[in-house]
Amino acid sequence: MSTEPHLSADRAAALPLPPMAWNAWGDPALAVSLSDDVSSLLRTLLEITPGETGEPGEPRVGGAPARAEDAVLVPSRLSGVHLKALSAIVGEEYVSVRDGDRLPRAGGKSTLDLLRRRSAEPQDAPDGVVVPGTEEEIAAVLELCAQQRIAVVPFGGGTSVVGGLDPVRGAFAAVLSLDLRRFDALLSLDEVSGEAVLGAGLTGPRAEELLAERGFELGHYPQSFRFATIGGFAATRSSGQDSAGFGRFDDMVRGLRVITPAGVLDLGRGPASAAGPDLRQLFLGSEGVLGIITAVRLRVHPVPAVKRYEAWTFPDFETGAAALRAAEQQGTGPTVLRLSDETETAVNLAMTAKIGAPQEVSGCLAVTVFEGAEETTTARHELTRAVLLAHGGTSLGEDPARGWEHGRFGAPYLRDALLDHGALCETLETATGWSNLARLKSAVTTALQGALQATGSTSLVMCHISHVYETGASLYFTVVAAQRGDAIEQWQAAKRAASDAIMANGGTITHHHAVGTDHRPWMEQEIGELGAAVLRAVKGAVDPVGILNPGKLIP
Repeated sequence: MSTEPHLSADRAAALPLPPMAWNAWGDPALAVSLSDDVSSLLRTLLEITPGETGEPGEPRVGGAPARAEDAVLVPSRLSGVHLKALSAIVGEEYVSVRDGDRLPRAGGKSTLDLLRRRSAEPQDAPDGVVVPGTEEEIAAVLELCAQQRIAVVPFGGGTSVVGGLDPVRGAFAAVLSLDLRRFDALLSLDEVSGEAVLGAGLTGPRAEELLAERGFELGHYPQSFRFATIGGFAATRSSGQDSAGFGRFDDMVRGLRVITPAGVLDLGRGPASAAGPDLRQLFLGSEGVLGIITAVRLRVHPVPAVKRYEAWTFPDFETGAAALRAAEQQGTGPTVLRLSDETETAVNLAMTAKIGAPQEVSGCLAVTVFEGAEETTTARHELTRAVLLAHGGTSLGEDPARGWEHGRFGAPYLRDALLDHGALCETLETATGWSNLARLKSAVTTALQGALQATGSTSLVMCHISHVYETGASLYFTVVAAQRGDAIEQWQAAKRAASDAIMANGGTITHHHAVGTDHRPWMEQEIGELGAAVLRAVKGAVDPVGILNPGKLIP
């Protein structure tokens, strides 16, 4: 393989590229530069002096490759025999070992992923890429890979932030990225039952576009919405920002089709069943370790007729959390219900354009959104409004809530700009019961600040509640600090400290980011030794050779 820093035939992409930049989040056209407000915050709070600004999204750290053709990959381990066999299954035009196809599928979009992409050292990547178009082709690829001991990593939108796409070879001869982009159709829509069958390779926007043509909506809007896929949502138990109204993605799932090395599973026969344990639950959140999801049957609803917005401020996080708990436990029915802590609110207010809130607001900002038919939406809004007022809330009107919605998919672009200028920026999340929320939030914040302080870096730790349940809520942390020494080791130390604090203080190791490689060390603590043995037994039944996404999920 050539390592010349120039575009040549073996480095050019032969397959359609994933929609996101190879070394950053999302669409390169939407990359941002640091504003004066953000630069001032970095200097004042974290003693970071942003570098000279250049083109948004262009790495400026440590001599890293700024162009895909400058990145150096480890050579592919797939042989000519392997390529011939794969080509016979899916067609030569859907198989590639070119660097231009391997690099965009080398991992996900976590801070660790992007720091690795910025390395001038040889980078790991899948040894090849295959893009099957039918379930029969997937089954044949899995059979071949089991025979040849080639690991297979399913690839959807490439948005994993927990190492879920890392090309872990282990004892295998090579690792293959299996791209599901051709499974991109609305397969059926039952308008009477309110169910749609969607191909696993459909992105969030395309799925909503196809449903909207028939007057329906799925209503699943995670931050990864623009790029993540239906199969990825299912495989990671994704949770969208409208979860208060429409539920998590796993709440929406009515059925799954899964291709495993041992055969095909078609799961889910009705809206509810007492026919033994629900096998759908084995594959929801299975992260491609147990099988490859090709289609998902989902609950859908008519496109809402109206939408109402209202933002609120609370004097402190404890008061705001109590108000959200009351609204959720009384079932007042907002579609979106979220609360930022004092630090996150202050930072957002320092970037007024981002949040759309008046500068004089202090305390903690909450956002509510309601949608549906006119009469029921108005009723739910008024019920929620009465609860929030009774629990110490002050209305800010609708503008801040509309501002939040307008910018809700944009935060990862700011993360990339911060990385480019010497800041360390990453997120993590957990969930716990309402009675334990304050304890867990304090423990994780302290752990993060202490671990980063040990590296000589002052940190800014922000938190918000973005998903609520009758019995508890999620906590979503955003961390910004100055990069000190090896930034990868710096963040890994902080993440270990936070994960230990989560497990010691009654939280789950992940609420919606999934397990991947990052959270795998804590899985046995999460589910117990016997629980881990159960997962290994299922793995042995559906994937006897162990080729599917090794090194993830199962401890």
